[in-house]
Amino acid sequence: MTQLEIFIKNFSGDNFEDYSHENGFTYWYASDLMNLLGYENMTSFQRAINKAMTTCNTLNIPILDNFFQEQRIIDNKSIMDFRLSRFACYLTVMNADSKKNAVAMAQSYFATLAGAVQNYLEEANKVERLVIRDEISERETSLSGVVHKAGVENYPFFQNAGYRGLYNKNISQLKMIRNIPTNKSLLDFMGKEELAANLFRITQTELKIKQDNIKGQQKLENTAENVGKKVRQTMKDISGILPEQLPKHEDIKTVKQQLKAKSKQIKELDSKKKKKS
Repeated sequence: MTQLEIFIKNFSGDNFEDYSHENGFTYWYASDLMNLLGYENMTSFQRAINKAMTTCNTLNIPILDNFFQEQRIIDNKSIMDFRLSRFACYLTVMNADSKKNAVAMAQSYFATLAGAVQNYLEEANKVERLVIRDEISERETSLSGVVHKAGVENYPFFQNAGYRGLYNKNISQLKMIRNIPTNKSLLDFMGKEELAANLFRITQTELKIKQDNIKGQQKLENTAENVGKKVRQTMKDISGILPEQLPKHEDIKTVKQQLKAKSKQIKELDSKKKKKS
């Protein structure tokens, strides 16, 4: 069994550190991290990197400071690789497939860096929440543009119709039940499963409107509500849990602050190691 095979079988922080490089800052090659986490090719691993870059951008942390693309020659083949900072590795690992044993071990290792976290899955969920929440913001902007062109004059009414279909309750009722301030977004207090359901609702509503060329405020509201109802029924059929029964989560803005603090703490780790060496 090769050293790489042993590492994949039993991820350890020491082995991860062995793959680091120094050139003005500490970094790891994405191709090395890919292998260490048990991925077979860069195509599948690229999804985790893309999500990590999205998370970095959402946190307003410079992407180029953490993800640097580089052309490399490996085994006489030219490949496009990335130099990943320690924080970029952290984000990539947290966005990777936790069903892989090596990924689960790596997530556990990174979750305890710069401050202990009892549950590494909770840490990964926070990062994933941030990615989905950011995607919802983009899709909501797109949907808003589509429905305004299609004749929506009162967007809050249209938006409320979608929530009413999914939750069988209005936005104001949901905020009251979950004790969420009226000036806050419901989405900011949802877990990843609930966020994913709303992302699906929003994208399918936009698709339905475009495909059927639906026009006018009332017809568009009806469409948003009907799509919401179908997503609600799907959730009920699959899990037996209705969306309003899902738990309230920590404000996503607090999660952002925690991850920003984590990035500083992780950066300080490399600074301390350089001083020791």
